[in-house]
Order: sequence, then C-alpha cells, then structure tokens
Amino acid sequence: MKTYIIIGASSGIGLQLAKTLAEKGDTVIGTYNSHPLENSQNITYHPLNVTAAELDLSFFPEVIDGIIYCPGSINLKPFGRIKAEDFLSDFNLQVGGLIKVLQYAFPALKKSEHAAVVVFSTVAVQLGLPFHSQVSASKGAIEGLTKALSAEWAPSIRVNCIAPSLTDTPLAANLLNTDEKKTANALRHPLKKIGTASDIANMAAFLLSENAAWITGQIIHVDGGMSTVKV
Repeated sequence: MKTYIIIGASSGIGLQLAKTLAEKGDTVIGTYNSHPLENSQNITYHPLNVTAAELDLSFFPEVIDGIIYCPGSINLKPFGRIKAEDFLSDFNLQVGGLIKVLQYAFPALKKSEHAAVVVFSTVAVQLGLPFHSQVSASKGAIEGLTKALSAEWAPSIRVNCIAPSLTDTPLAANLLNTDEKKTANALRHPLKKIGTASDIANMAAFLLSENAAWITGQIIHVDGGMSTVKV
C-alpha cells in the first residue's frame, strides 16, 4: 500500500481523491485550511494554510509515494478590473504554496520506489476564454513547472498535470448555483455535461498508480472535449 499527501483534501476533488485512495487501502494524509474534517479509516487530516510565509510540514512521513496539490481559485473578472496584487495573491496560493510543499517533500519522494506528483491546471490555459486572465496566469505557471520538474526529477519522480474544464465542486458553486447555469455550461462542452469531482479524482488516481508508470510531463485534459473538439 502507498502513502499519499493531498494538499487541500477537505472538499471537492481533493476530498473525492482521498476517499478513492483510502478505499483501495492506501494511507492518505490530507490537509485543510478552513473546513476541518474528522480522521477516518486510512485518512488523517492536518491544518495548513499554504499562503503562510513558513509552512509547518513536520507531519509529512519519511517516505511519500505521491503528492497531490489541490488548492485553487476561480476569479473571473474583466482584465481591466484586476489589480496586480490579485494576480500575486492567486500565484501565492496556487504556485507559491506548491513550490514550498514540493521542495520540502522532495527527499521523502526520492525514497519511494514509484513516486508521483499530480497538480491541476485548467482548460483556460490552452483555450483562451474571456475573463479568465487571472485564472490562466497562475495555472499557466503550473503547466510550465510540471514540464520542468518532470525533466529535472526523472527518472525517479513522475510529475503530471490535469487540466479540467468546469467541474461541479464547491469551488465552482457560484457558476453552477442554478439549473439554468448548469444547463448553459453543460451545453458548452461537446459531451454536453459538467464534470464531476469523481471524473477528475479518477484520473488523478490513475496518474499516481503504477499503471501510469510510463507517463510524465503531461498536461492531461479532462474537460468534456472542450479543448480539442468542436461540435
């Protein structure tokens, strides 16, 4: 059985992935920021604010088989209304925190025989969408970091990125809070439906597994066909 760290495991994709891995018998160490959860079978939770200047990651074990970094934000505004500090705030949450976690975890990942890292981007990096400049800036950095680290850490640690489209999670609640919004957003996708936390968590679980042992440095689009298909 493997030991995984999920940063941001209290809701949405992170919570679903924690449950998926735990049900397989893996050990999951999850973190939360403002929504604590009780420990359950194979899952333990620790508080963590990834935007803090210094992170207390002393609860990380000596050997880590996988790191999954889930913190993110969806701030959709016209470019002219976004302040520079808003971009920096998103970058600190989604990229700065990730960098701190991976640098700290690197020695423990190196001790694993099959280590993997999974991070998250968005379809909006590849597919230009209006009002997505703040989202795309940080997620574009994550895609670049994915490719650079996959080269630097090969062959011992695989690094991959999942780029979803709109997914029905608490993070996207404001975009999907009416039936009309859900229908309109579903129809924008070739598969005519909204993604679920399970759709993304299942791909993350695959990328962590030894079934994906020959996959690294990839940006994998789980987006209902939006990035590549026009119907």
